[in-house]
Amino acid sequence: MILATAACSAASSDRTEPSTPRARELVDLRSRILDYTAGFEPDGAYSPPGDDERERLARGVGRLLDGDAAAAQRLLAPLGLGVTRLTDTDSGRRYDEIAATRSGGDAENWGRLYLTADSALRWNVQVPHPVSDRATEELGVRLLEETPSGALVVAGAHRRAGDSGEADVAHSEDSAFHAVVEELQKRGVPGLQLHGFAQTSDRPYEAIVSGGAAQKASDEASALADRMEADGLRVCRGWSARCPLEGTQNVQGRSAERRHAPFLHVELSPDARDDGPDADETARALADLLRTWAER
Repeated sequence: MILATAACSAASSDRTEPSTPRARELVDLRSRILDYTAGFEPDGAYSPPGDDERERLARGVGRLLDGDAAAAQRLLAPLGLGVTRLTDTDSGRRYDEIAATRSGGDAENWGRLYLTADSALRWNVQVPHPVSDRATEELGVRLLEETPSGALVVAGAHRRAGDSGEADVAHSEDSAFHAVVEELQKRGVPGLQLHGFAQTSDRPYEAIVSGGAAQKASDEASALADRMEADGLRVCRGWSARCPLEGTQNVQGRSAERRHAPFLHVELSPDARDDGPDADETARALADLLRTWAER
């Protein structure tokens, strides 16, 4: 998975970095991430990591979050994963990436994490269904690029890849995606998970906002729904109405509830996540939410 690491944790100060990644690249960050997800297919290969591999991955992510890239690299290398310091050619911002070191191995389908390397980590955006929930990966990249102090967690396969629904990481605890998100939750880093749905007669909304397993509203959730509605978007609020797709069975939401970590599950219609004015309003509203988390 790609780990884009910002810094220690939501409660930490800026990293003093006992070690930084030795591998460094100058990249177009948007192209790097979207080129990765572009090849995802419903019939693609996918094998989840085993218990020991997930535990090792979590420890590697934790060391990187603690600022020790050398220790993270030692833990991740046997899994076929590496840590690279990226500098975005467009913005000049720096990110730490955890990604597979070679193509064709199982690790390539486990996903990626990107963490900002220029400030303390204050939030993370999660994209569990790239390509399948069209344009959610593009929205995730946009939020990472345009809003400081964050991380982006991206799944590594189409949700229907592999066998028996194993690649649907929003409903599987046996995934690298879940292991990474849990490591962020342990540090209290707020998470925003992006999904997409098709508008139908029983889903006449642009957005469905909920706390996932937590059927209650935070101040940030209410403010997000208010902002979207003020911009002319129709919003269903999972804490005060019977909404479809509230994400109550989402495993990252359940984990966040157990750990008392802030978590928002946001379902978006095609107009609210593709190109166009509704998508722009959605991106601005979500960016405001992330800035609120960053300032808190």
